[in-house]
Amino acid sequence: MNFIAAGIAAAGAAIAAGYGNGQVISKTIESMARQPELSGQLRSTMFIGVGLIEALPIIAIVISFMLMSR
Repeated sequence: MNFIAAGIAAAGAAIAAGYGNGQVISKTIESMARQPELSGQLRSTMFIGVGLIEALPIIAIVISFMLMSR
């Protein structure tokens, strides 16, 4: 049962991170198209957001390893 829970946690985190990254990058590109003079600031903010989004699957993998070790 622990292996199923770990798989669901990892899969859910991967799907959520993929969706979140897609949304962040899509909106950043849209904003850059509307205001090209802010592209540098938008790009740096996007990288911070993507980094925070990518923390979720890493935490989920750690939790899934903890569930498997029980």
